[in-house]
Amino acid sequence: MRQTLFTLSLLATLAFAGCGDDRKPLVLYSPHGGDLLALMEKEFEARNPGVDVRWLDMGSQDVYDRIRSEAANPQADVWFGGPQAIFARGAEEGLLTPFRPAWADAVPPQSRNQGDLYFGSYRTAPVLVYNAKAVGAAEAPHDWDDLLDKRWTGKILIRDPLASGTMRTVFGMVLARALADTGSTDAGFAWLRRLDGQTKEYLQQPALMIEKLNRQEGLVTIWELTDLLWQRHRGSPLAFHFPASGTPVIDDSIGLVKNAPHAEEARKFIDFVGSLEGQELAARQAYRLPARTDMAADKLPQWAQDVLRDLKPAEVRWDLIAKHSQDWMATWDRTVRAKGGVAP
Repeated sequence: MRQTLFTLSLLATLAFAGCGDDRKPLVLYSPHGGDLLALMEKEFEARNPGVDVRWLDMGSQDVYDRIRSEAANPQADVWFGGPQAIFARGAEEGLLTPFRPAWADAVPPQSRNQGDLYFGSYRTAPVLVYNAKAVGAAEAPHDWDDLLDKRWTGKILIRDPLASGTMRTVFGMVLARALADTGSTDAGFAWLRRLDGQTKEYLQQPALMIEKLNRQEGLVTIWELTDLLWQRHRGSPLAFHFPASGTPVIDDSIGLVKNAPHAEEARKFIDFVGSLEGQELAARQAYRLPARTDMAADKLPQWAQDVLRDLKPAEVRWDLIAKHSQDWMATWDRTVRAKGGVAP
């Protein structure tokens, strides 16, 4: 039985009060969206009829914040999805417990925590998005610096980076590169100020951002590849380019919440997500690019083969992002957001 949970109080009530049968609840906190979550719920329950999967869908940062706030009395069992940098913070703060799934060796070493606290389950990447009904493919942004062209002034919509792991990754890439190249983040913040001057609005909800782009209330954004593929599948006029200079390839991770109320069921779910069957299912029905590197090409749908052909990974200092992201985003919020590109 599908049960989508929209508030913490409802989640807690459903998770621990029971649902009128003998199944054990399994609670997921995830930014993955209803399509993938409902798919995984249905398939996992079919294989484990004694389990009732419930999930709370929210932004990557919101998942981290909620698990952190509940550390003394965990409500979730599985932290399902989000950039590795956010998981790294959670690991440092003791929010996860070690579990090495059966598929651990099928993902690259850089996609897994050395202490077995989290593992990459999917890969994704930010792309440059435009409304193809209003913008031709040739004139649409093809690289990050193209967003700073005056033609896009007031036509860019951006998901609020304080809530979005995708946007935190992009901003972190810019700042980490500046720090590594010059010893200072000044050049990175200068670039973000120029982007702020181009930006019409920061949106709290990705669904609203997509809706506004579809209505041409904005023409351009940066957003996550798999969500864009879903939108196109549904008939959205949105199209995208991979940034020519490279894009940060994000390890979309999964981990077992420390002191999870239903740890046995959580381990089974994590094993299923990374299994060959689970990875192929997510690729074919939910546009998720597997993190496993041992899958035969003919097991992947054509869209995934195209992405692997066209995507150019950027060199990213993930260590700097993990270390400084929180402070960088606080500084951005205080000194850059909605300042119109003007330095304080």
